[in-house]
Amino acid sequence: MTKYEILKKTELFVLDMDGTFYLDNDVIDGALDFLDEVKKAGKRFVFFTNNSSKSPGTYIDKLAKMGCNIGREQIITSGDVMIQYLKEYYPGKEVYLVGTPDLEDNFRENGIRLTKEMPDVVVMGFDMTLTYEKLERACTYIRNGAVFLATHLDINCPTKNGFIPDCGAICAAISLSTGKEPKYVGKPFKETVDMVLEMTGAKREAMSFVGDRIYTDVKTGVVNGAHGILVLTGETKLEDVPKADVVPDAIFTGLKEMGEILKTMREEEA
Repeated sequence: MTKYEILKKTELFVLDMDGTFYLDNDVIDGALDFLDEVKKAGKRFVFFTNNSSKSPGTYIDKLAKMGCNIGREQIITSGDVMIQYLKEYYPGKEVYLVGTPDLEDNFRENGIRLTKEMPDVVVMGFDMTLTYEKLERACTYIRNGAVFLATHLDINCPTKNGFIPDCGAICAAISLSTGKEPKYVGKPFKETVDMVLEMTGAKREAMSFVGDRIYTDVKTGVVNGAHGILVLTGETKLEDVPKADVVPDAIFTGLKEMGEILKTMREEEA
């Protein structure tokens, strides 16, 4: 299937944010135009970010400042997936959360019992307020038998000034110390696809996950019966593709190119 055919077949675009739609606080060139073309084509989009450092409400406000106005139903984070996972598999259990105040608020608002004492579960997020005390407590609790979970496996987070350590990098330090590996949710795992399907009612085969990372964004679509589209505006460069363990269904320079192709297709059909 060509990349043109994939765009035509896609009814729901599941868009990454960091490195795909924006970098830091700057929208990437052509991203807003792409959303306009999606709407004009009668298609839909939602945002899904593995970045669990911010709450959905914070992301909605951030996008609004960039000229992108969305509702709560159009944004899902790996934090949301983790909340769903905890409710399903560890209902009522006490959780030690290593995360930002935003993530803590999101967990509390959704009824997750947080504690700083010996918990049933340790959850790692992308904690940009990380301290040595938090690392030490997490390691101690995991060694003492707490379940080790993590919102997402991203190793680095792209910014305008380069990459910064993400949740996967923090988990690697804990794993080296404890000898324990976490259970990840977020992209590229099944729990993420299940949540998107449940929230949107979309058809799996008509859904494309779009992002700048092969091992999370693209892999989510490829291994879960949807499509995986790579954009080259963030972490992954073209020379990285042959070394990846997953082959993207399509590669675009960015959302700008995708929007331009959708526009051409629309004009040809007019």
